[in-house]
Amino acid sequence: MKLSTHTKPFASSRRLFALGLMVIAGTGLHAETDFPLSTEPVDDGSAPHLASYADILEPARSAVVSVTTASIVEIMRNPNRSPIEEFLRRYYGMPDSTPNPRQRQAPEEPIERRIPNGLGSGVIISSDGYILTNNHVVSDESGDPADEITVHLDDGSQVDAVLVGRDERTDVALLKIEQDDLPFIQMADSDMLRVGDIVFAIGNPLGVGQTSTMGIVSATKRSNLGLLGNQGYENFIQTDAAINRGNSGGALVDAKGRLVGINTAIFSQTGGNIGIGFAVPSSLARTVVLELIENGKVRRGYLGVSISDLNQDMAEAFQTGTTDGALVEVVQEGTPAARAGMKRGDVIRKIDNYPVESVADLRLKVASLRPGTEVSVLVIREGEEETLKVTLGSLDDPTAVVTSEESPIDGVGLEPVTPAIEDEWNLNVDTGLLITEVNPRSPHAQVLARGMVILEVNDEPVETVGQLNNLLVPGKVNKLWVVYRGNRGFIALRME
Repeated sequence: MKLSTHTKPFASSRRLFALGLMVIAGTGLHAETDFPLSTEPVDDGSAPHLASYADILEPARSAVVSVTTASIVEIMRNPNRSPIEEFLRRYYGMPDSTPNPRQRQAPEEPIERRIPNGLGSGVIISSDGYILTNNHVVSDESGDPADEITVHLDDGSQVDAVLVGRDERTDVALLKIEQDDLPFIQMADSDMLRVGDIVFAIGNPLGVGQTSTMGIVSATKRSNLGLLGNQGYENFIQTDAAINRGNSGGALVDAKGRLVGINTAIFSQTGGNIGIGFAVPSSLARTVVLELIENGKVRRGYLGVSISDLNQDMAEAFQTGTTDGALVEVVQEGTPAARAGMKRGDVIRKIDNYPVESVADLRLKVASLRPGTEVSVLVIREGEEETLKVTLGSLDDPTAVVTSEESPIDGVGLEPVTPAIEDEWNLNVDTGLLITEVNPRSPHAQVLARGMVILEVNDEPVETVGQLNNLLVPGKVNKLWVVYRGNRGFIALRME
């Protein structure tokens, strides 16, 4: 009897288990979908074991430097008082102890005081002393460039650095020191990075000395973080390699010791590392560096449209088939986009062969191109693809006119007359140079006008911008034979 009392619950449990199997069977699951476990090991022993990255990191570490900055401020001080006494008198109300009244009333003299700004890192990218770092590393609290920049090399020496240029919109700055045969890091194409790739952050966190930390690429193309403000160009690499204060401007290197990013910022509520760090990609930094070396500033292309991202409903409404692209909401009058025939409602999908997946993609691509660059823009218009030829303007001066071939006439856009131009502008000539735009600030705005065609310069026919450049005589008044609104005549153009 005792046995039977023990077997009844067992039997009941068995019936419940069987019932549970029938319920599962009713859901349509079968034996082949029972989520089998893979028994293949992560490491089957065929790959060589890497016990240390020391040899890979050593060349990179020698090219990472510390950067200290200071500002020189001018203050007024009575020469008859000590600095401590002056400080206590001004800020704590201590009575003036200067015995002689004339000494008390002596005119204050300006003196310079050196105020340290902070500590950061930098990366030597050439043997002749170019150093890549962050703009905020070499700026003071007000955002102005520091007066003194000192680079501390890996061998312990200190060198004064010159600021070649800086770019607030990407938080990139370029320094130069006068030394040769320096160790440097080779740049790698950061566009090739994948989530999961091993990376190392090298810098001087919290001033403790050069430190290397290891992590992986957590994400790429991070944008809309607000780290660089509304006008910034964010395209960050995200990593969990430990980044702390002082790491800014340091190197993010791959498993081959190549530079893939410049450590820039972290997300943290405490100010310390929590595994969410961001680096400017090397591909973007390189573009900025080349501009800073050549021009001292970054020149960026300008399209002249207001754009937004697409959601599923908008993609369906505009017949794009996907949410990739940037929707044109406004085409600003007189801009490169307007001159190329872009319309409100167009969806930009490509700039040349570069795919545009979002507003951030479009901003980054256009900004990476120089003013005057002619690009092919693929748009979706009413469900159909259409390609537009656009000559980019200048972001620094959106009203300026820039042509694909640099105009020798300041503030005047020029295009050779072609059959397409002749039809578009309804011209009654088939040769010459068409004035496409005149900047109101141009010194020639009083004599030249949009729609005018230059036929001859100093009695010589002209058909290209290159010919015009050769025919114009600097420092003299030049004779132009033009046609405007069907009327022909001479214009005198003084070239300074």
